[in-house]
Amino acid sequence: MLKHVPNILTVIRLLFIPAIIFYIFTGNYILAFIFFTISGITDIADGFIARKFNLVSNFGKLMDPLADKLTQIATLASLVITHIIPIWILLVVFFKEFLMICGASFLYGKDVVVYSRWYGKLATVLLYFAIVISLLLKQYELTGIWEQIDLGIFSLALIATIFSFIMYVKDLYQKGLIDKQDLKKEVTVDKKERKKKN
Repeated sequence: MLKHVPNILTVIRLLFIPAIIFYIFTGNYILAFIFFTISGITDIADGFIARKFNLVSNFGKLMDPLADKLTQIATLASLVITHIIPIWILLVVFFKEFLMICGASFLYGKDVVVYSRWYGKLATVLLYFAIVISLLLKQYELTGIWEQIDLGIFSLALIATIFSFIMYVKDLYQKGLIDKQDLKKEVTVDKKERKKKN
């Protein structure tokens, strides 16, 4: 039973997404905050359990980051549509997370686990913190300096997000998770095929 716990928690996070969106659009920011916070806690829990008891699975390697990214994107999109945060925040995060999902899909099925680094955790914590503050500010109608503080945290989160992406790409490249020789062979074969067609 324990081996299924990380995947169950991941599925729960996916099921929480519609609830978070619903409560943001209906103006119940406290419940949106509660569901979003629980989602973040399950994210931490399933990663810890999977690593602690060596329960990493192919499903988890793909769906865990996907659930995380979908939660972030869906929540940010909801906040943008309801005019709580500016759209540029969503665009930066969406582009970075899209590339990360592509990377996770590439590693699916390989005997490789890309563990979170401190910079990735920092980016996630800052982004979650900024979203939580946005929900609370809207709930209690706080403006002025509080909005500026929240925007500042979002800015720090985006800087950390871009930095973490660069570092993850660098880490994958240095570990040789992409076989450079195979890529060269594919390019060579592709050129030969084009010459034959011409």
